[in-house]
Amino acid sequence: MAMTTKLIPQFTHQPPKGMHYEVEEHGRNVFSIWSCYDREFDYNLGKPVRCIWGFWSVKNGKFYAPVNSKEIGKPVEFRNTRNYTAMPLKQTPLESAFV
Repeated sequence: MAMTTKLIPQFTHQPPKGMHYEVEEHGRNVFSIWSCYDREFDYNLGKPVRCIWGFWSVKNGKFYAPVNSKEIGKPVEFRNTRNYTAMPLKQTPLESAFV
């Protein structure tokens, strides 16, 4: 059963235009956060299209980057995430200077 991100008060991102977020229980004390597209696609037979944003642990209140939709990756600081994904950007020091 999908829930909204209101369950996670620390999650303050606004969904990109044409999308919304859903939260599902992934395991004991861990929730998965999904980016869901609001429009239907013909190739998906009208089923919802969604992408894993990341994971959140109730126990320690930390966010985790996804390895894939089933595997939890390394912890990330929420301020370093984007509204599309919790995966960190890999930038060289020169690239970081221009951002």
